[in-house]
Amino acid sequence: MSASELPGWRWGPFTCRVPFYHTRLLWPEFMQGMLVSAATGLALVPIMVAYFGLSFEQAVAMSMLHSMLIGSAVILFGESYAPGWITPALPLVLGFVLAGYAEPMQRFQVMTALSLNFALLVFILGITGMGKRLMHWLPSTLKAGIILGAAIAALKRVFIDDAERFLLQQPIATTIACAICLLFTFSLPLQRLKLKYKLFMWLGALGLLPGFIAAAVIGPLVGEVSYDIQWGFLIPPVTEVWALAAPWVIGWPTREMFLQSLPLAMVTYIILFGDLITGNEITREGQTHRADDPIDINPNRSHLSLAARNGVMAIFAPFFPTQGALWTGVHVIIVQRWKQGREAMPNLQSGLASYYLMGLPFIFFLRPLLTGLKPLLGIALSLTLVLTGFACAYIAMSIPRDNTSRGTVLLIGTVLAFFEPWIGLLIGVVATWLLVGWNTEEKPAE
Repeated sequence: MSASELPGWRWGPFTCRVPFYHTRLLWPEFMQGMLVSAATGLALVPIMVAYFGLSFEQAVAMSMLHSMLIGSAVILFGESYAPGWITPALPLVLGFVLAGYAEPMQRFQVMTALSLNFALLVFILGITGMGKRLMHWLPSTLKAGIILGAAIAALKRVFIDDAERFLLQQPIATTIACAICLLFTFSLPLQRLKLKYKLFMWLGALGLLPGFIAAAVIGPLVGEVSYDIQWGFLIPPVTEVWALAAPWVIGWPTREMFLQSLPLAMVTYIILFGDLITGNEITREGQTHRADDPIDINPNRSHLSLAARNGVMAIFAPFFPTQGALWTGVHVIIVQRWKQGREAMPNLQSGLASYYLMGLPFIFFLRPLLTGLKPLLGIALSLTLVLTGFACAYIAMSIPRDNTSRGTVLLIGTVLAFFEPWIGLLIGVVATWLLVGWNTEEKPAE
């Protein structure tokens, strides 16, 4: 640790920074995190209830455990970017798990297998330094195909696979929420308005929140949302979740589960690597404005912390892939204020810790908040998947440089979205090799 880096308690390659002792509470980040994290983190609840046999309260407990692990990336492991889900991999994971396994117990077991496979893979690539070399070796066409596969799978999940369960039950509220978020996040005309008017910039910085609030207001008016807000506190039933999901209670995954899930773990790592690169570049650019707050960007530490979080998650709260490296939108928002100087944000770690509620997941104990959000969680899930699909699609389409590559990317994306991961990955490798060539120097289109 350099002399001027923010101090903390070192343990191995990691640095633990205790909230309120090493890091300060910053109210702007704290309030944003309380609202946005609650809406986004609880998007896991409808999946747990619909497909994994958990009650609402048990699903809340599961979400709480995942949120605590995500927050530990900053507080316990000393990571220098805002952590989040590996969201583009979520539709691929759901497609694999839900299509291949019918019973909730089996689905939790294969989630454990996926998480342990991923944890071991990240650990090996991190400790040997092979991760960077692997990503350079993979052709851009194959990477783009994997990203497009995530886009197709996300939109397929919303508009086809789960349309009756989520979208068609709240069509107006969901459509309005998705439209608002797409406009404020991606619309080119609104991007120009953000440069002129602070109101549009502020609304765009809130991520999912504007669309979510619109759905919460309009939903009751059109009869799609009915609130039953209850007062008091909720004690999340963590022991009940362990009894239904933990492998040391329900049994460990079979060898076949480990083998079948390994290709998907590899696909997820390819997606993750893009997040690591993005997070590093955002932080480095911000560092040019804040020489007074040196940031230790350490890819090996990031790999090891990812391995630890996914390993713990696999044993106590198996649901893959919620333990990723970067929540891009949040990281950009925090770094933008960090760049404004010490008066705006004394150090980056305080901003990150404040956004993640200083490691205290108290929102999961507030029954009024949880019951108020309950009828909106299906909308939150659809919203997350639609934005993921749109973002992955435009990233994937920007990579290929010629028509053959574009066609190959579409082929790879389609087979990944509609077939098992090992089949999609195998076809992707063969198609890239035969149609485009194993060109590791391929560059994105301008």
